Amino acid sequence: MQIAIVGAGIIGLTAAHSLLDRGHEVTLVDPGDQAARPTDGNAGWIAHTDIMPLASPKVWRNLPNWLMDPLGPLTIRPAYLPVLMPWLMRFVLASSPLRIKASMAAIRAINAEALPSWNALLSSLDLNTHLREKGILSVWRQHEAFLRGKDVLDRQRDLGIGVEVLDRRELASLEPALHNVEAGVLYPDACHISDPANLASDLRRLALERGAQHVPARVLAVEPTEEVIRIRMDGDDKALIADKVVIAAGIWSRPLAKMLGDPIPLDTERGYNATYPKGSFGLDRPIMFEGEGFVTTPLDTGDRVGGAVEFAGLEAKPNHARTSAMIARLKRFLPDFDAGQDARRWMGFRPSIPDSLPVIGPSRRDDRVVYAFGHGHHGLTQAAVTSRLVADLIDGMTSEVDLKPYSAQRF
Repeated sequence: MQIAIVGAGIIGLTAAHSLLDRGHEVTLVDPGDQAARPTDGNAGWIAHTDIMPLASPKVWRNLPNWLMDPLGPLTIRPAYLPVLMPWLMRFVLASSPLRIKASMAAIRAINAEALPSWNALLSSLDLNTHLREKGILSVWRQHEAFLRGKDVLDRQRDLGIGVEVLDRRELASLEPALHNVEAGVLYPDACHISDPANLASDLRRLALERGAQHVPARVLAVEPTEEVIRIRMDGDDKALIADKVVIAAGIWSRPLAKMLGDPIPLDTERGYNATYPKGSFGLDRPIMFEGEGFVTTPLDTGDRVGGAVEFAGLEAKPNHARTSAMIARLKRFLPDFDAGQDARRWMGFRPSIPDSLPVIGPSRRDDRVVYAFGHGHHGLTQAAVTSRLVADLIDGMTSEVDLKPYSAQRF
């Protein structure tokens, strides 16, 4: 079949390869000028060990302090609050114990397939050299805070996830540059990649080499007809015809889904980061600084500190005072780090849904249009498995993962 994929970020690119594997003809429709897409500037984690939604007890414990600090880990710009209110109301509803339990089960169902799917995809394309299998470390500044989160560790163990609790001495041995932490957990099976932008570049290049086409345009509407689907694009009444369509345009998927009868509560968590010269942090593996709202990653292209959540929509200018505040907090843990070095600063739009579950499934109006967006903090983690689920939907096959929790119609 002729398949058009709207969006050439990490979800669209992996979907292209899965569809090419099935023998379909693939066209990627993407303007190529969306510098704030998270594909190019994320932390580079394949965090398949994660099980908790954003609407979790940990977030609610920290939320009052975070919101009091305009440069803290989570902020809402006052002018954007009225726009965000429907999303926030759904976030509150997603925080009930039953909803959290359901979200955890759905996150685990897809994350359990995430790393095997990545290994299979990278092996098939001879891209295994992008994978860095050094584990991921979580650290706590206070031992009491670590103890409050032990129930999550117990749940992870029950699910067969490797969890190694470390004391201060063991942490110092593992990461000598790290200071002012009282407890830590190593996830030895978690991993990261060389650099997210470089991986996306290789996936795009190989997709084109395998026969995929790229149309550099912005999609204005996806219009099903009886025989085909018409993709209307900007510029001189351009249009593309396809048998089926995959919408994988991140936050930019929202207006397209609404036209197809699915008003998705999709908003953008604006994330910030800074990338320093390689080796600047003196760390060997990715680290989650629990309760601080940021992570670090030793990418091949430099040491990246990133995180923070800002709700301000697509139009507001970046506030890199947030980046500076995050760097200052990192300095407390890495006293030998030279924060005055030149660094590349970036802000991007994570496509976020209140229950922390992506939308994967057919549109309400026509099942020839398949959604694959809204992965939030797990876009890279879940991209390869999502691509397999999308290919199954396109081919009318039953997937190994129950797709009901990810349906667009759950709202």
